[in-house]
Amino acid sequence: MKKIIAAALLIFSQGPITGQAAPLGDTGDPSSVPYGNIMVIDQFTDPGPSGVAVTNSGRLFISFPRHAQNHTDSTLAEIVDGKRVPFPNKETSMPSDLPLKDRLISVHGITLDKKNNLWVIDDGKRAGIHGIPDGAAKVVGFDINTRKIIASIPIHAPALLQDSHLNDLRVDLSHGKQGTAYITDSSFGTSPALVIVDIATGQQRRVLTNHKSTQPEKGFVAYLAGKPRLYDPKNPTFPVGGADGITLSQDSKTLYFAPLTSRRLYAIPTAILSDFKVTEDNLKKNVQDLGEKGFADGLASDQQDRIYTTNGEHNSIWRRWPDGHFDLVARDPRLDWPDGIATNNQGIYVVAGQWERLPGFNHGKNLREPNYLLLYIPFKTAPTIKPSQNNQ
Repeated sequence: MKKIIAAALLIFSQGPITGQAAPLGDTGDPSSVPYGNIMVIDQFTDPGPSGVAVTNSGRLFISFPRHAQNHTDSTLAEIVDGKRVPFPNKETSMPSDLPLKDRLISVHGITLDKKNNLWVIDDGKRAGIHGIPDGAAKVVGFDINTRKIIASIPIHAPALLQDSHLNDLRVDLSHGKQGTAYITDSSFGTSPALVIVDIATGQQRRVLTNHKSTQPEKGFVAYLAGKPRLYDPKNPTFPVGGADGITLSQDSKTLYFAPLTSRRLYAIPTAILSDFKVTEDNLKKNVQDLGEKGFADGLASDQQDRIYTTNGEHNSIWRRWPDGHFDLVARDPRLDWPDGIATNNQGIYVVAGQWERLPGFNHGKNLREPNYLLLYIPFKTAPTIKPSQNNQ
């Protein structure tokens, strides 16, 4: 890990930005002042990256979905010596003659379980191709040491809709014989939900389909680059959707999740969510509204049960402590639509995807400007003080 960071500082002229929040009188817009110690670990040309997962030893995995750009590069890769290496191999990660069920079509969210297995959600969606063909959408698990597939479960109707946007996932090994996957479906249409999959049996179901915890917030206004953008599902001007960010508590007893087009954070006990006998009404009764967490795409947890939220409105990363208070971890203009986020025992990794710059949100004009960045924020630079002691 130290070698990776050192190499990044030598290769990229941007280097780290270290700063403290400036007093309000120092600038008309204090939010523009960089904060935190941010290092560029890698940068990518097209296709743009989305998800990130990192081991404690520093192995990095990145996803490159095809739902916005039907590219011919790898859709899942490991970063090795600064190079993108198709994972688990070229035949599986790049377009090939393998059946759809036997290769990765469009990997979006990725995560590591407690045993260090890599899990991915293949949303099965490719730009320019209508719908999601049978076998394209699936949950796939890998042993990262052998590169062998340990599980592959196709997602099918009625858990899968043709306008589904299977977005991110977490895998809970404490429920089910081989674990349970919790998947956010933010929806390419207007039908978001959570999808629950028992890995051993393949049993799956779609839940919380009409509950506020998975739905976009009507009347929502996002402030991007200083401009207000009203949520309009028929004519979106920024990335919108329902259930998106997701993360587990360290003991796997609680699942946290949030709609993209919302500032609320929700939680539900996994013992209830993983039980296929629990009714939809009882699931709804057990959802807890934890209050605001900002306009976030990705969520991640650390070993102290703190939750990290990306924030595209403020080009920043926020952190929620177990007692519910927040602090600022990092802020930088290079955090342009922070998307996938992950932690290990050393720090935070986040992908800046520039998704709000896609042509579909900007009158047909592509405003994305590669390179897309993978950024690292060491834990030791982030403040750890309580609000009552905060003198920023």
